[in-house]
Amino acid sequence: MKLRWLAVLAPFAAGLALDLILYFTAPAIPVMFLRADIGSLALLVGAGISGIIAGAIYVSERYNRLQRQKIAEMNENFNDERRRFLRRLDHELKNPLTAIRAGLVNLHDSQDGQFENETLCSVETQALRLSRLAADLRKIAELETRSLERTPVDLSATLQEAFQMAQDRPEASERNFTLTLPHAPWPLPTISGDEDLLLLAVHNLLDNAVKFTRSGDTVEVRAFEDGQSVVIEIADTGPGIPEEEMPHVWEELYRGQGARGVPGSGLGLALVRAIAERHNGSVNLRSRSGKGTVFSLRLPVG
Repeated sequence: MKLRWLAVLAPFAAGLALDLILYFTAPAIPVMFLRADIGSLALLVGAGISGIIAGAIYVSERYNRLQRQKIAEMNENFNDERRRFLRRLDHELKNPLTAIRAGLVNLHDSQDGQFENETLCSVETQALRLSRLAADLRKIAELETRSLERTPVDLSATLQEAFQMAQDRPEASERNFTLTLPHAPWPLPTISGDEDLLLLAVHNLLDNAVKFTRSGDTVEVRAFEDGQSVVIEIADTGPGIPEEEMPHVWEELYRGQGARGVPGSGLGLALVRAIAERHNGSVNLRSRSGKGTVFSLRLPVG
């Protein structure tokens, strides 16, 4: 800090010194006004340079202070998110583990064969839940580090495959499904991306639509070209998402009030967002309580 202010004062001091030298050597300079002008000019130039350096130092220090403040806030936000994530992870792990332990205790004490079979089925269900949770956590971790295996992706084929997978769910027979893809004057353009990841993103959105709708509800899949992007929309006539929950649905392991009792890891939408961002795209939602929800996945063409 001291060196910085020495750098600020140095030009002014040099100009002042030159002015004094010229002042005290006046007899050696026959033209007085020339001496005065040169001395004043040196002093003004020195002062101007000092002012410029002082301004630059002030701006630099202010920028660095703001950057440090921004980094501190980002770290605090990151730590808050990690703490929330760990609390949710503890909850997601504790419930199935408690159920498994209780089931094992019951098996140990039981002499009823039918009860033992039911308990084993319950233990297996909770073990599968833990397995899916671990698999989804691994996928998110891999997305942050792995390089995308980009190939030309036929989105129409990908959407049709995800659509068929959704219809194959046991409860899908009670939903009304619609798939709308453009054909004329041209079909959807191909995009450059990881086909498996894009299929996973669309599947997760459709899986959510099926899980959170009721018998007789409608699930629509539609896609269209919008400028230099392709927009994929998954819409449903389900109960909708409360406005206060909408900003949080993308968070890892977040489960809103309407998700209580619905199977899932709480990582599906977090995966969708991560996949969209890795493809330089985005995902957002619109929802009205009692009317339904629309998820929009936007991907760049090319």
